[in-house]
Amino acid sequence: QLQASGGGLVQAGGSLRLSCAASGRTFSSINMGWFRQPPEKEREFVASISWTGGSTYYADSVKGRFTISRDNAKNTVYLQMNALKAEDTAVYYCAAGGYRGGQYNYWGQGTQVTVSS
Repeated sequence: QLQASGGGLVQAGGSLRLSCAASGRTFSSINMGWFRQPPEKEREFVASISWTGGSTYYADSVKGRFTISRDNAKNTVYLQMNALKAEDTAVYYCAAGGYRGGQYNYWGQGTQVTVSS
C-alpha cells in the first residue's frame, strides 16, 4: 500500500514537499515514481527514482524545480516541489514497480496540490 501526503494550497513561487509512505511490503528494491493529473487532463509522468536512489528522471516541465528522493530505511519517497506554477495544480500520485514514465504495478491514492496565481 502506498500513502501519499503533503498536498495543499500554495501561492505561485512557493514550495511543497510530498511524501509517499509504503506499507505492507518493502519497496526498497523497487523503482518509484510520481505522476499527476491536472483538472480535465490525462495523467502525466512527473519524476522517477531507481531503487538505489542513484538514478532519477524528470519530465521536462518540472526539471530544475522538482526533486525526487527516497529513504529506504523509512520506506518513503519524497517529491520536493519548488517554484510552483499554476500549471502544477493537479492530483499527485505515487507509484511503484515501473520505469521512468512507463507502466507501474502499484499505485497510491492521490494528494491534491493547488497553486494559486
